[in-house]
Amino acid sequence: MTLVDSHCHFWQLSRGDYDWLDGTGGPLEPIRRDFAPQDYPGTARLIAVQAAPSVAETEFLLSLAAQDPRIAGVVGWVDLSAADAAETIAFLSQNPVFKGVRPMLQGLEDSDWLVTAARPEAIAALKAHGLRFDALVTERHLPMLQRFAAAHPELPLVIDHAAKPQPGARPAWHQGMQALAGHAHVHCKLSGLLNELSDAERADPLPALQAIFAPLLNWFGPERLIWGSDWPVLTLAGSWQGWRDLTETLLAPLSEADRAAILHRNATRFYGVT
Repeated sequence: MTLVDSHCHFWQLSRGDYDWLDGTGGPLEPIRRDFAPQDYPGTARLIAVQAAPSVAETEFLLSLAAQDPRIAGVVGWVDLSAADAAETIAFLSQNPVFKGVRPMLQGLEDSDWLVTAARPEAIAALKAHGLRFDALVTERHLPMLQRFAAAHPELPLVIDHAAKPQPGARPAWHQGMQALAGHAHVHCKLSGLLNELSDAERADPLPALQAIFAPLLNWFGPERLIWGSDWPVLTLAGSWQGWRDLTETLLAPLSEADRAAILHRNATRFYGVT
């Protein structure tokens, strides 16, 4: 079946703006190296997503897309609080491969930054240029994101990694995600979930993944769930093929049309790629 990977990363450490990858040792050591399109292990059309808070990295990803036709879209970074944010969005939008923005909300101390600091003209520019918004959030951001989604129904929004549900009971996650699913323009990525499981859950990940997937399917339906790998961050928890096999098992009870929607049609529609 055709596959669109709605969430993968490429980086070149010598560029110098990947602060979260700085240092040596620790759990990130296995991915503290360059990852280029030729290293991608699967066969898919790709949406390359920013991994550094700089316009320069967005331009780097756009340059990779110019060299590799598998990269159908780029989700970049713009400082939405900057005075020139609208102009930067307009400039990047001259490249048709530029499909949206992703501020790195999970790393900001202020959980409400998006609604308190982002400039209205920047959000208006996203809408005016037909762009999308990738929400890199965790459970603490969900009440804010619900307010943002309600205020901007014209801005297509996708929740990256299903807001990173944590192991164990998660009533606040359930409440927040269900509320967001009530907005027809809000989608959710099936990506990054393996990385959030506990070590015990990773030993047999399917039950824990089913406990996350079942409510997401109920809330968003197969028409607003989008498959992604989060490669190469994924490799800290498992292999690309392992995640592909796990998601095939999760989707097995669905109809062929619903599986196709989650694996490629929803991403194609959401990001406006061919």
